[in-house]
Amino acid sequence: MGEQLQGMLRKVTLDAIAPINFSEQRELLHYCLDRDLNLHDELAERNLCYDDLCYRYNPEVATTSNRDRPFSPVPFHGIPVVSFFSGAGGLDLGFEMAGFEHLACLEINPTFCQTLSKNRPDWKVYDRDICHREATLTLLQETIGIQAPFEGIFIGGPPCQPFSLAANQRFSKQGENFKRVGFDRADLGNLLFDFIFYIQYLQPRAFLIENVTGLKTIDGGKQLTIALNSLADSGYAIAPPTVLNAAEFGIPQQRERLFVVGFRGTKSFQFPSRDRDRIPCYNALTRSLDGVANHITRKHKAASILRYAELKYGERDRLGRVDRLHPNLPSKTIIAGGSLGGGRSHLHPVVPRTLSVRESARLQTFPDEFVFCGSVARQFTQVGNAVPPLLAAKLASEIYRQY
Repeated sequence: MGEQLQGMLRKVTLDAIAPINFSEQRELLHYCLDRDLNLHDELAERNLCYDDLCYRYNPEVATTSNRDRPFSPVPFHGIPVVSFFSGAGGLDLGFEMAGFEHLACLEINPTFCQTLSKNRPDWKVYDRDICHREATLTLLQETIGIQAPFEGIFIGGPPCQPFSLAANQRFSKQGENFKRVGFDRADLGNLLFDFIFYIQYLQPRAFLIENVTGLKTIDGGKQLTIALNSLADSGYAIAPPTVLNAAEFGIPQQRERLFVVGFRGTKSFQFPSRDRDRIPCYNALTRSLDGVANHITRKHKAASILRYAELKYGERDRLGRVDRLHPNLPSKTIIAGGSLGGGRSHLHPVVPRTLSVRESARLQTFPDEFVFCGSVARQFTQVGNAVPPLLAAKLASEIYRQY
């Protein structure tokens, strides 16, 4: 942590502010277990809630008045941007902050489309499967009015499951559930090439592709190289595919993702410089949560809280496979959860419970007024799949500045 940040630190002793001490908490938890009582109901009977609980080990937490890395929005300049695989709009929000005009968002998931339309009713959101190239080209050309060469930007992050390392740590390579088959998975792996097709056909002034780091290493990088060479043959100068860690750009989260940026012509994009300091995750979790949307905390059982409460900073509960965040460091990567199962999150650094959707969204730098639609599980999916809007804004502003 840099000297400037260290100079702003103040110390908070967590034990001093807990309404119930650890011994009383253990008695309560065992009381619920012995009588098979619902912990949530028992807390309510005692005028307590999960946020009144505590960990056994609570070293001092460093907080700072500089809660977030500042970013000055770029004045509106009106360069149009078309978003593919828009999801909850992390990239879109960043380009909005950087002064771009949204021409269209293409997203196949109706719930994600609902989120986009609810938060930005003036954006044109299309529930669209871009695998259907002829129909999508008709939409882009005739409905939206795009003609080649397009003097705007194409942005998108093709679904990453076939290339994801995290998703496949759960499965055996020999098992039928093993997903890291990359480009061989027809329904998702080839979406990158669909995106490239639209870039080549409509010739946007620039493009940005975001994906998991596994896209760079699957099959030794062979097919990614083929894809980028085809774009180079179509007249694009492409910066070397670069892995960025969000924590190095003012986001309170360790999150590595691969970015590819290309400019039509001969000028090559230069990625923005990294910040020296790191933003602690606890800074994003200290603001009041009163009245904000998407802040529904899980009703954990007493047995779970007993385990969680024994964890030290950074340790994992092996049964629940959740980690206690270290408050003085950027959080671990916010994950999306399974497409069929429920979403899950990390453990709050100072309260023995999992993070809510809103808390996870804060670690992703979504504004509190941005509301996520759908079930809680699908809200986690939207947050976990998104590019942090602040990181997107920094990339977008550099694209505008350089080209």
